[in-house]
Amino acid sequence: MAETEPTADELDDRVVSVIKTCYDPEIPVNIYELGLIYQIRVQAHGVVAIKMTLTSPNCPAAQSLPEEVRNKVKGIPGVSDVKVDIVWDPPWTTERMTEAARLELGFF
Repeated sequence: MAETEPTADELDDRVVSVIKTCYDPEIPVNIYELGLIYQIRVQAHGVVAIKMTLTSPNCPAAQSLPEEVRNKVKGIPGVSDVKVDIVWDPPWTTERMTEAARLELGFF
C-alpha cells in the first residue's frame, strides 16, 4: 500500500518541529521560540517558503543559520524544496519571543 503524501497542515507542523531544533549559537533558545521565524508557507508539491530574520545584521550565524534551517526542513519527508528568505522588516525585538523564551532568558 502506497504511503499518502502529508497534508499542508501536517507538513507545517513538521516544519515547525524541525525548526525548533535550530538554535542561535549564542542564545540557548530555539529560533522559533526566539521569534526569528516570521512566516512558514507550505505550497503546492511540498515546496516550503520560510521568511526569517536574525537577532541583528551582524549575527555571527548569519550564514550558517539560514542554511541549517533549509537543510533540516529539506530533510522532512514530503518536502520537495525549501526557500529561506532573510528579512529585516519588521526588525526583530525581544517582544517577538514567546513567553517561554523570555522566561528562559530572564526577560521578566
